[in-house]
Amino acid sequence: MAEISTEAAKAAQDLRVLFSRLRRRLLDSAATEDLNASQTSVLARLVKDGPSSASVLAGAERVRPQSMATTLTALEKHGLIERAPDPGDGRRQVITLTAAGRKQGHGARASREEWLARSIQERYTAAERATIIEAIALLDRVVQQ
Repeated sequence: MAEISTEAAKAAQDLRVLFSRLRRRLLDSAATEDLNASQTSVLARLVKDGPSSASVLAGAERVRPQSMATTLTALEKHGLIERAPDPGDGRRQVITLTAAGRKQGHGARASREEWLARSIQERYTAAERATIIEAIALLDRVVQQ
């Protein structure tokens, strides 16, 4: 196996930091006065991935199960999720979105995309935007199998 170049290591570190900061900004842009960034993130995950369990959500969000329980309780109080017994394992609950949760989740996604598109439009020239599109295509190869 070839040794990792200094440039590749620097690019990996810079991308990780950048994506982490971008994720936080996207969540903040979709957070409302009713929902915080963690709640918005769980809502978005349920929109994207569908019904889930609290333990799967906690793992995906990289939080303790107790923290996820608090987040889910808040979402339930807002009428955005429902819990039902898992038909395959009665000890677990399946978390699903309500109609209001789907609506808010899709609205949050649109809000994040609009914020990002507006930021790119306002901060970059047409040539720079073309470069960003090219860079995204190159980076896409990292996740292709």
